[in-house]
Amino acid sequence: MSFVVKIGGEVVGSGEAALLAADLRTLVEGDARIAIVHGGGPQATALQKQLGLETRQVAGRRVTDAATLDVMKMVVAGKLNVDLAAALLKVGANPVGLNGSSSRVIAAEKRPPTVYAGAGPDPVDLGLVGDVVGLDLKLISLLIDHGYIPVLACLGAGKDGQMFNINADTVANRAAVELKARGLVMISDVTGVLRDVNDKSSRIPALTVTEGKRLISEGIVKDGMIPKLEESFAAIAEGVKQIHIVGKLKPGELAREVESPGSVGTVLVP
Repeated sequence: MSFVVKIGGEVVGSGEAALLAADLRTLVEGDARIAIVHGGGPQATALQKQLGLETRQVAGRRVTDAATLDVMKMVVAGKLNVDLAAALLKVGANPVGLNGSSSRVIAAEKRPPTVYAGAGPDPVDLGLVGDVVGLDLKLISLLIDHGYIPVLACLGAGKDGQMFNINADTVANRAAVELKARGLVMISDVTGVLRDVNDKSSRIPALTVTEGKRLISEGIVKDGMIPKLEESFAAIAEGVKQIHIVGKLKPGELAREVESPGSVGTVLVP
């Protein structure tokens, strides 16, 4: 069985990363084929603040100019990719850190101006933000087949080497589709899809695409959860059977969610 595991920056930069690394190693030892995708939004925002750069977002999506892209390179492809790979090394796993500049393992092109839910009727240009147009499946599969864990930072590359910032959820969903993964597990600081963002007990264990779209239209799902769900809907439409949205996990909870969908977070299904 194969899984794509997306790890949000909130988790990569916290003590939970070490616990998660042990669970990932256990899954691999149980013959699971795993590829990891990670983000780094909170750390990028913090560094932008230190550098005196404005952070602009539209409907939960980061507007990326040249200076912001440099921050993403330093934070996501740099420190966080190294830290996550090091955490996996510590528990005996064999990670290989990658980003779009690694033989264009994440191929991308600039996203055109687009209308976003919650951002008004007009198309918005997010700058140096890319869409994934392909993955180097040969390279990723070669690594997995030989016992390595690909650790993909969410930066893509154009044909001319131009780098693009890409939402980690977007990369993870694309990877799940192209790798024909059994499922995608998205780990962040959000417990799952909540009916009330201030009440963790309002977690919805299972959600269909139709139900998810209704929650967005009714304003129950807001902010950063909107693009997370919309990217997931697109992946499900292309064949991914299960997408798990979970929060920071305790030891053993990753395997439990995989084995019993919706027991820890929210599982999205067709």
